[in-house]
Amino acid sequence: MQESVMQRMWDSAHLSGGNAAYVEELYELYLHDPNAVPEEWRTYFQKLPTDGSAATDVSHSTVRDHFVLLAKNQRRAQPVSAGSVSSEHEKKQVEVLRMIQAYRMRGHQAARLDPLGLWQRPVPADLSINHYGLTDADLDTTFRTGGLYIGKEEASLREIHQALQHTYCHTIGAEFTHIVDSEQRSWFQQRLESVRGRPQFSAEVQSHLLERLTAAEGLEKYLGTKYPGTKRFGLEGGESLIPLLDEVIQRSGAYGTKEIVIGMAHRGRLNVLVNTFGKNPRDLFDEFEGKKTEGLSSGDVKYHQGFSSNVMTAGGEVHLALAFNPSHLEIVSPVVEGSVRARQDRRSDVAGEKVLPISIHGDAAFAGQGVVMETFQMSQTRGYKTGGTIHIVINNQVGFTTSRAEDSRSTEYCTDVAKMIQAPIFHVNGDDPEAVLFVTQLAVDYRMQYKRDVVIDLVCYRRRGHNEADEPNGTQPLMYQQISKQRTTRELYAEALTTAVSHSTDDVQFKIDEYRTALDNGQHVVKSLVKEPNKELFVDWRPYLGHAWTARHDTRFDLKTLQDLSNKLMEVPEGFVVQRQVAKILEDRHKMAAGALPINWGYAETMAYATLLFEGHPIRMTGQDIGRGTFSHRHAALHNQKDGSTYLPLQNLYEGQPRFDLYDSFLSEEAVLAFEYGYATTKPNSLVIWEAQFGDFANGAQVVFDQFISSGEHKWGRLCGLTMLLPHGYEGQGPEHSSARLERYLQLCAEHNMQVCVPTTPAQIYHLLRRQVIRPLRKPLVVLTPKSLLRHKLAISTLEDLAEGSFQTVIPEVDAIDAKKVDRLILCSGKVYYDLLEKRRNEGREDIAIVRIEQLYPFPEDDLTEVLATYKSLKHIVWCQEEPMNQGAWYCSQHHMRRVATAHKKTLFLEYAGREASAAPACGYASLHAEQQAKLLQDAFTV
Repeated sequence: MQESVMQRMWDSAHLSGGNAAYVEELYELYLHDPNAVPEEWRTYFQKLPTDGSAATDVSHSTVRDHFVLLAKNQRRAQPVSAGSVSSEHEKKQVEVLRMIQAYRMRGHQAARLDPLGLWQRPVPADLSINHYGLTDADLDTTFRTGGLYIGKEEASLREIHQALQHTYCHTIGAEFTHIVDSEQRSWFQQRLESVRGRPQFSAEVQSHLLERLTAAEGLEKYLGTKYPGTKRFGLEGGESLIPLLDEVIQRSGAYGTKEIVIGMAHRGRLNVLVNTFGKNPRDLFDEFEGKKTEGLSSGDVKYHQGFSSNVMTAGGEVHLALAFNPSHLEIVSPVVEGSVRARQDRRSDVAGEKVLPISIHGDAAFAGQGVVMETFQMSQTRGYKTGGTIHIVINNQVGFTTSRAEDSRSTEYCTDVAKMIQAPIFHVNGDDPEAVLFVTQLAVDYRMQYKRDVVIDLVCYRRRGHNEADEPNGTQPLMYQQISKQRTTRELYAEALTTAVSHSTDDVQFKIDEYRTALDNGQHVVKSLVKEPNKELFVDWRPYLGHAWTARHDTRFDLKTLQDLSNKLMEVPEGFVVQRQVAKILEDRHKMAAGALPINWGYAETMAYATLLFEGHPIRMTGQDIGRGTFSHRHAALHNQKDGSTYLPLQNLYEGQPRFDLYDSFLSEEAVLAFEYGYATTKPNSLVIWEAQFGDFANGAQVVFDQFISSGEHKWGRLCGLTMLLPHGYEGQGPEHSSARLERYLQLCAEHNMQVCVPTTPAQIYHLLRRQVIRPLRKPLVVLTPKSLLRHKLAISTLEDLAEGSFQTVIPEVDAIDAKKVDRLILCSGKVYYDLLEKRRNEGREDIAIVRIEQLYPFPEDDLTEVLATYKSLKHIVWCQEEPMNQGAWYCSQHHMRRVATAHKKTLFLEYAGREASAAPACGYASLHAEQQAKLLQDAFTV
């Protein structure tokens, strides 16, 4: 290919001297008419940062000045009444300006967005010239354009009206006037109006568009012929998605993006895998034929699979990652955000320029799923921002089988939820590939300049119904009568190009044959695919593979260094005034570091983080009230009582320490937990923690546990070391917030997929958190953390326990009781242990031993067997829990305990002491709670 003039100037003169003058002339020409400059220069100029000001130095008329004065002097600008302007022409001038603004605000309502032509909406009255007292007689009258970006100060009403029609009412419906920032609104006006909503593309670009559409259609036809009637959730009807994604990748790569993470549901996923990511078609065909993926016990269907590859762009190599996704539609969106944030943190990409998130949605799911709103809400918050996401809605106009708008949503568009964060929205007719290309360029440029979310609503249809085994005429007869007659997007575009004589029919057929041949030969069909990718662009998970659960890992830590770190944590900046109760906590921690006070939970937990940071492990903690801790035990973030500023001691241990990120989250569980899952699956060397305000708050994120955390490894081979802290314990406070629903997590446990632990001492939480990172095993960890034990007089540890100990899956009897006298063994977990302990001590019983099971899964049968071996005279073995019988650990763990008991002595029968089965997690009356608690303790001693 001949070297471009632009490239030669860059290489030879760096746009200096005479060339600079030439570029200035080009830029001036671009400002007046972007279509008048070569496409590569237009692309370059579009990427230049702007302040949203007018493209030309257009002087303001008296009327325009009047509007400006109104905007300054009134809270809300009111329309100028015609009577306030003297001449008849000036009255009409005001109306012309009102019409221009109406088109910017409501032109999308008259745009031709539906490829099927079935979506008929009345044209808003204020888009007619007659609405403003103007008539056909005024069409040739000249008016000031008043900021309309058409390259001149004055134009006829006919020209103004035609420009507005072409810009806002053709195949693009632009919504941006809801954006508060006037600079951004002006930016969109300039970009849209200067090219009348339709830039001129070169023959080379058009050829590439046609090639991408041919690929999109070609794969679906090939699969339909080779595997008829097999579900694939094809892209037919929405083929423009493939050139859209291609443009996002190539254009963002030109900006310097190095990684792109994409999340999408199943519609079109196989097409994206092959035609965007470069998955070998032969591998896809193997999946259609049911071949098993080695190493996965369950696996997943082909249209849920993730993938990664590297492609080459004008800006260099870009790593692409397609997130694994279940059929829970929009839940992948926050997972993508978390993965992107982790990649940005790894690259120190604070602005979000190196890593880009793309979320591909379905129209009904985008409007209907609450996690969409939650994900939007996190987009500009400190803990979760990623520099803006490009959202693409594959708008099939049908939600499963619901096509009536009044049934599928209460908003005008499926994308209206995005307005809550003032995201610009581009509705575009999927059968106009050049319009799709244009809005894609706008979306990428906007995201790169303003670092905010943007939405592309790709209005299309689904040719085969919900899936290829479905019969859509049963529920959408009129729509599918039209679809049966509808020519494909590729056919329509190919005809347009051949009619315009920019392409021949031979060119069109060659593209079809070339793609078909590649599929027949099982060849990669993405020409930009990098066959030997740069491995520095992605994370190496090999060090975390193949490790046994039972492997012991040393979590000890030097005592002197631990004390030094502790003292460092107690330092606060000069002049920083700590609240009185917090000051007392810090004072007590000084004493704990010196050995003058027993160690409590908050101190031990904080020291776990400090020692991990000292050993080089980054830490990320989020949750509602994570800084203070719901029960005021942590205080990892200190608040200055003078000015409200914050200080995080764990961020100030030593120069050059690893990252310690702590963010109080907004009031979301589902999106935030999904975000942290995505983060943890991308940063294996970090301790990533999500803490629920109360343990049962995790109920709102159950889909994340079910579809990702518990099964991601066995479905997709996706490792994750996420830690979840769930406060749990029966304190007589009612049904809410007592139980963290331990039984739900135990029910999800199988195949050593995750860990469920109930630590009862400060030393246990210290070593548990350290173990989670120090050992190379990466499994999710569910920790049922205490409430009253945070300050319980018996729930204490020593400095030596931290320095020399380890996490104990089973804690044997701690009192000096003669094992020969013990005939009753009580097994338990959590807070109830201390109630049992105090009862036994008060009653002076020496025939009872109490053993704590601190890790309920994987169940430590060997460790429990070793403890039981001490007691030769056992007659009774009891499991005691606070939870009702149908909850807690009883049903999910009793078979483990029973196996150990009968192996110890065949006559041992495992008995139950706890609350009766209950529909609610706990009772709501304090007196009843006390009565139940006393009974279950007594039952443990006598049952």
